[in-house]
Amino acid sequence: MKTLFKFLTMAVLVLFYSNCKNETKAEQSTQNVEVTSDTKKTGQAFIEDKSDTPNALRLAIDSPDHTTLVAAVQAAEVENALVNVGPLTVFAPTNGAFGKIDANTLSDLLKPENKSQLAFILKHHVAPSNYPIETLKKNAEKNRKLYMASGQYLEVTVQNGDIYVGGTKIVATVNVSNGWVHVVEDVILPQ
Repeated sequence: MKTLFKFLTMAVLVLFYSNCKNETKAEQSTQNVEVTSDTKKTGQAFIEDKSDTPNALRLAIDSPDHTTLVAAVQAAEVENALVNVGPLTVFAPTNGAFGKIDANTLSDLLKPENKSQLAFILKHHVAPSNYPIETLKKNAEKNRKLYMASGQYLEVTVQNGDIYVGGTKIVATVNVSNGWVHVVEDVILPQ
């Protein structure tokens, strides 16, 4: 009986030791694995949108009049901000609006080292709220300013029946799945 007990104890110890040794090897092999950076972009902006009503980013991507805006959004890596559930209101400058900016200034803004400055300018075009055109008119009548994602405020005014936000005229309005896109004639630069 003592011999059987010693044999079972020895067998348990051997199994325990080999199991611990295997776990240690597994930990060591895990520690030696090199972590590589995956440059694939992630987030809501990179999920295929199959809805009938596009979100603000999809609308801009599909618009031939907003290719510079899309390039700026991609350079600043703020795509996900434009596909958030919302509601949000985007004041989208056209290619012509970007064309009014000095070409060298625009080129500099699109450089990787200026990504945070570009992101700040783009956030100055996004209000984290629901502002259909009728609400903007009411805000103008009551002298209310819009809070922008940049942390600054924009004034809304009505001149000759046209609505201006931050001094630029709204020329078109589109309802999107996550809010509103108002097409504007100028890039709205922060003060």
